[in-house]
Amino acid sequence: IPGNTAPHQMSDPFDIGEALTTLAQSGDPVTVYAGIRDPILARIDSVDPDLPHFVLDFTDSELPDTQHATFVASIGGNAKLQFELESDWKTLPEQRHLVPASFPEHCLVLNRRSARRVETPIGGNYTASFGLSGKQYELPLYDFSQGGVGMRAAPEQCFGLHVGKKLIGVRLELGQALVVVADLEVRLMRPFRTFLLGEQVQIGCRFVNISMQLQQTLERFVTAGQSERRAAQRQAGR
Repeated sequence: IPGNTAPHQMSDPFDIGEALTTLAQSGDPVTVYAGIRDPILARIDSVDPDLPHFVLDFTDSELPDTQHATFVASIGGNAKLQFELESDWKTLPEQRHLVPASFPEHCLVLNRRSARRVETPIGGNYTASFGLSGKQYELPLYDFSQGGVGMRAAPEQCFGLHVGKKLIGVRLELGQALVVVADLEVRLMRPFRTFLLGEQVQIGCRFVNISMQLQQTLERFVTAGQSERRAAQRQAGR
């Protein structure tokens, strides 16, 4: 889905089945919003496009406590998929973590982040420092843009973090050239594994209520970072 594609509604069961199958094959998490409780993490276990029917995996998570729930997932880092379900959330016999469900009638497809993104260079000092639940955190950044930043953390460092959580007064060190303080909102949490660090969690955040001056500063910094990266790639290709 191109980055300039406007948000649109998907109603064809074949297209919906393809999207759900992609999530099942990738194992990417689906965030479930039910009532006023904290979001729940689930995954798509299997998809049967002929019924049409799919199975949700709530391993290590509670089931929704309301009949209505909203599901949000990222597909390949390229687009967001959002749909709603009405269900009594009855589990499969002897598999208390698996819940069968019918395809949603509609899915909303949201285009990917439009702001230009720059990956942080290896060895640079790119960190996010903030306080949470009486503890102080200093997490590495893996990318940044005019619209937000991406952090990574070990699973034990994610206590209290969830999609929708506001992080107030985060100190962002973007190399030696720029230090800013801004409020962030967590928009994505995705577990992954690396060879050197083992289990990690990707934490995608967007800026909240930043000033026009800070927006312009970030835009200049992102543009400069992209130019430096292209120059380094051309140098490496020689």
